[in-house]
Parts: sequence; C-alpha cells; structure tokens
Amino acid sequence: MLRNLFIACCAMLATAAYSQPLSIHPDYSLLPDGHDVALLVTDANSGETLYQQRQNKLQPPASTQKMITALAARLYLGPEFRFATTLEKQGDDIVIRFGGDPTLSREQLSALLGKLKKQGIKGDILLNGSQFSGHEQAPGWPWDILGVCYSAPASSMSLDHNCVQGALYSNKATGELTRVHIPAHQPIAVSTNAIIVSKEEQKTRHCDLELTTGPGNQYQLGGCLAQRKQPLPLNFAVQDTEQYIAAVIKQELKRRNIRFSGNVRRDDNANGKIIATHRSAPLSKLLDTMVKESDNLIADNLAKTLGQRYFEQPGTFANGTEAIKAIIKNKTGIDLAHAVLADGSGLSRNNRLTAEQMMAVLTYLYRHDKTLALSKTFPVSGQSGTLLYRQSIRHQPLKGKIHAKSGSLYGTYNLAGRITTSSGRELLFVQMVTNYHPLATSDDAPKSAPAIESFEQDLYRQLYSNY
Repeated sequence: MLRNLFIACCAMLATAAYSQPLSIHPDYSLLPDGHDVALLVTDANSGETLYQQRQNKLQPPASTQKMITALAARLYLGPEFRFATTLEKQGDDIVIRFGGDPTLSREQLSALLGKLKKQGIKGDILLNGSQFSGHEQAPGWPWDILGVCYSAPASSMSLDHNCVQGALYSNKATGELTRVHIPAHQPIAVSTNAIIVSKEEQKTRHCDLELTTGPGNQYQLGGCLAQRKQPLPLNFAVQDTEQYIAAVIKQELKRRNIRFSGNVRRDDNANGKIIATHRSAPLSKLLDTMVKESDNLIADNLAKTLGQRYFEQPGTFANGTEAIKAIIKNKTGIDLAHAVLADGSGLSRNNRLTAEQMMAVLTYLYRHDKTLALSKTFPVSGQSGTLLYRQSIRHQPLKGKIHAKSGSLYGTYNLAGRITTSSGRELLFVQMVTNYHPLATSDDAPKSAPAIESFEQDLYRQLYSNY
C-alpha cells in the first residue's frame, strides 16, 4: 500500500514538473539605460504565448516591415508577377514606358534601345513614368541620408538601383584635399573639399565626412577624412532620376551607333505601338532578394505598385501603404488599421507597429508556407543574408537555427522570425528594441561586445536551450 502510494506520489510530481510552463528570463540589464523593449514569443504550432513584454505598444519596425510588404505583394500580385519596361513607337517619336522595375539595369535598357538600330530615331524620345506619382522619398526619411544608396528614390523610372558607385582617396599628406573618382560613364558630378587628417586630428576637431546634394545630380563632399591607404568606397543615390536616365539613354544610343538628333523628355501621356518589352525576374525572385538583402528600393517600388494596381491610379507611398493594409485585411483577416505605415521598406522613422501585429503576420506566414513559400526568403543565422554576420546568433549552437528578418535604424535593433530549439520545437518571436543609445566609452576602456549583441546572444540561447 505504502509502495503504491509512493509510486503514485512520484508520478504526480513528475507530471506536475513536466506540465509546468518553461520560461526565459531576458536580461534587460545588459541594455543601456533608457532602452525600450517589446518582446513576444509564441509556439509556432499551437499559438501559445510563452513570453510577452510591451507586446501591444507601437514601436518602429524598421526593415522587419518588409515581411508585411512581401505578404501583401505575394497575395495580390502572385509569384509570377514581373515588372515590365516597354519600347513603343508614336509617329516619329519613341516612347519608353517605365513600369517601376527596381532591378532594371543599364545593359537591359541598352538592349531595348538596340531594337532601334536599323530604323534610327527621327523624332524625340519620350519617357513615360505615369505608373507612379508624388514624392520619390517617403515622409520620415531623414534628409541627411538621402544621398546614399539605401535611401535611393522610389521612382517609376529606376535604373541600376538608382545608385552610382565611386571612391574617395585620402592617401596623401594631412592637410591636403581628398580626391574623388567616379566612373567616366556615370552622368553625375561629384566634387570634394574634404580635408585629409590623422585619426587624432579627426577626434580633436570633431569632424567627419559630410555629403550634400544639389540639383542635376551634383554632390559635394566636405568635412574631413582620416588618412587611409585604401580608397573609401562611396555609393551615391541618384537625386534626379529623369535627368540621369535621359543622360544614360544618350550615351547608350551613341555607343550603339543609333542615329538620334532629337530630345529626351518626360511625357506621361505618351502612348504608342509596342516594339519590344523587357520583363524583370518574377516576384518570387524579387522577394527573395528584398528580404534576404533588405533591399529598400524593391520594397518601396512594390508598395507603390500595389497602390497603383489596387486603386487603379498612379502609385504613391500613401495609396501603396493603404493598399497593403486593405489586401492583408481582406486576404488574411489581420487588421493593421492602427499601424502607422509610411513606406514599404521600413526606412521611414514614421512607421509604427506592435509586436502583436508583427506576430500575427509571422504566424500567418508560418501556417500558409506551403502556398506562400516565403519562409525560404528569410535570412538564416550565420548562413545567409543580413544574418550571415550578425555576431549574436552566427555561432553554434544558434548557427542555422534562426530564420528571421532583421531591422535596424538609429537606436533601433529588431529581429522577427522563427527559431528551432534544441528539442526540435519551433518558436516564433518578435524582438523590437528601440531607444538604444549606449554611452560612449574612452579608448582606454576594455573592449567588450556591444550591449545589443550580449542581450541577443543571451536571449536566443535561452530560447534554444529552455524549450
């Protein structure tokens, strides 16, 4: 009797211990004072909430917002959607109708123009960019980053990612001016009065390299740059897309020996008989690049395309974000009415989402992955995309275990996706860290890992081990 009672008692204790929910204890003390964290973890299959912190507070999503754009595009446009750029003939004039293809290259545009070699061009070349209208930069894009390529303008007339590469040389004596190099075939003008200084001078003078832009794709570099043996790579975002493309067209016509003495000008009403068409890679390929590499231009041009298709009017940031909300509500039941969306990429500082809203999107992606096939676009910890070199999760035991979209802005470090734990269990998580501003340390202070790296490493190793 006593033996049976002992067995029953032990069995009850074992059952109770097994049924107790496992837990994690994020170490928020690792983050600097003033931080703000929203964190939500659920079981991927059951939907059970395993941990939550400020999950219903609006936070800047940064590039994790691209998952929402990807979902809306996949649901509404379909995996085989392609952007189209057409060459048309209208009397003696040639019309180039741009469809917002964010991947259109100079070589591809030149190949289209090559169709005119035999007949030449008697009239003008008309650029039709009527697919989109309004501003090419969204509200909330900081003015001081508009000259760099990750904030390239979202235009219906896009070419080579609206980005020009160059280099800045500072391998001369201190006090002398830097030298800038731009490939001769690139129709932009860059000048520099940035001074070469030593690293010590740079600190005492409190100066850094500065970039200002002017009309006609003109750029001015100022401030100072520390001496370095190798050139500093530069990436300039095209400011006037119409002028840039017009200049490239003239160069390519000359290179191909195509007769042309007219003008290249914008005409959004131009319409002619189609001569040739260039189509982009299918949407499935574009989304893979967009999510893995966090490509802002693809995301924003897709958002504007959704606005154009859904509302049957030229696409803008405003109607594009409204289309995204409407499509997701109609197709999935997820209500993003109270989310603040200013663009499709997450680059705008105006965007706001809650961890709950992001989790709803993640859960839908997970449960419909057989039809959507979007999980394969996610970067993998230590293996691909923006997570290839993310120090907090690139090493064992987390390498290859996390499939997630990252998102970073000034003071914001986000991660949202799926982790496969040591037991094989799959968890979904949304991490939104904002107001992250570590205090500056002196050069004499011991070197240590950044606070966000320590926090993430501790958090995801707990998730991996505890579940």
